[in-house]
Amino acid sequence: MTTVPTVGECFARLTEYLRKAQEEAATIAHLENANDQHEQALRWLAVSENFKKMQHSLISLATKRLQ
Repeated sequence: MTTVPTVGECFARLTEYLRKAQEEAATIAHLENANDQHEQALRWLAVSENFKKMQHSLISLATKRLQ
């Protein structure tokens, strides 16, 4: 029997995926910086920050939706 996920469960999974993506992008930025690829590192850092912003937007949306 297949269970249908709740909206809250979907928000929680999506938030976790975004958190993991943010961490991985930050790790790549660190590795690029260690390899003297500073411009590339800055780009990855920007990607990391965008994932963080999306995560915060999602949390805000979820908070409003689940009230």
